[in-house]
Amino acid sequence: MVTEREVYDVIIIGGGPGGLACAIQSKKHDLKYLVIEKGCLVNSIFRFPTEVTLFSTPDLLEIGGIPFIVSTEKPKRLDLLKYYRRVTEHFDLKINLYEKVESVQGQKSNFQVNTNRGQIYIARNVIVAVGQYDNPNLMNIPGEELDKVSHYYSEGHPYFKKQVAVVGGKNSAVEAALDLYRHGAYVTLIHSGATFGESVKYWILPDIQNRIKENKIRALFNTIVEEIKEGSVIVQHQDGQRKEIENDYVFAMTGYKPNEHFLKKIGLEIESNCTPAHNPDTFETNIPGIYIGGVITAGAEGSKVFIENSRNHGNIIIGHILNGRAQ
Repeated sequence: MVTEREVYDVIIIGGGPGGLACAIQSKKHDLKYLVIEKGCLVNSIFRFPTEVTLFSTPDLLEIGGIPFIVSTEKPKRLDLLKYYRRVTEHFDLKINLYEKVESVQGQKSNFQVNTNRGQIYIARNVIVAVGQYDNPNLMNIPGEELDKVSHYYSEGHPYFKKQVAVVGGKNSAVEAALDLYRHGAYVTLIHSGATFGESVKYWILPDIQNRIKENKIRALFNTIVEEIKEGSVIVQHQDGQRKEIENDYVFAMTGYKPNEHFLKKIGLEIESNCTPAHNPDTFETNIPGIYIGGVITAGAEGSKVFIENSRNHGNIIIGHILNGRAQ
């Protein structure tokens, strides 16, 4: 006997803050929904540096009307992880963790969402809220594939007394350089620009500038990395001067971008800067019934969209879905 497949009103791909906000709105409006997350809950936040302090204040990170109360002015990574666990439990959100969506086929009211567990879910609408943290911008230079190179930073203790190069000039690079220095690493910061990016948190900018003035962190501005070797890196200044510097580890904090291959596989059109084509008023893409939400709406310029200015995406998307049902 063949049983009829369960049909969801909404399947949400991604269990970050944006995906959770969409799930909360779905539940509040009695929509049948499911969140599918390839990693742990709020996987990207989990992979932030261990001791990172968020730029936003707690009230700007709240979702679902659940208060976010911490003892400090600005929350840390662990505070945020605890908060989103509490939100998930409060609403008893339906989430499949450690399940990866491989493809989405079909059309509005009859999408087939296929996962790595061999599951096929049927949905009337799909929301893609996958973020971009799993897709670093590669430098595409010799040696980038070496084990000593990482595009993610967690903590400084393992690099005590080691020569560490940090590549980049924005928040992630500056914070990594400072944390490494405080854990006893010999840090060289390498940045292609003449100065730090405007997005660097105002309370850490004087810190990094002073450490450079004191020669506690070496900074090479207007400089790129040409090659990474087992015991060194070769850099070139914009004036053409090249030199080889001693090195044990490299953190290439060069930013991240959406998984363009996955998005195109779904059938989404990709505009400039890896941004999926979408209606900015509804977040519906070129495929009716498929929406995007969260940081992915900014494409490769993820620093322009973050939790505090995307937490309302769920309200807008679910509102549009409900309006469509009413018509």
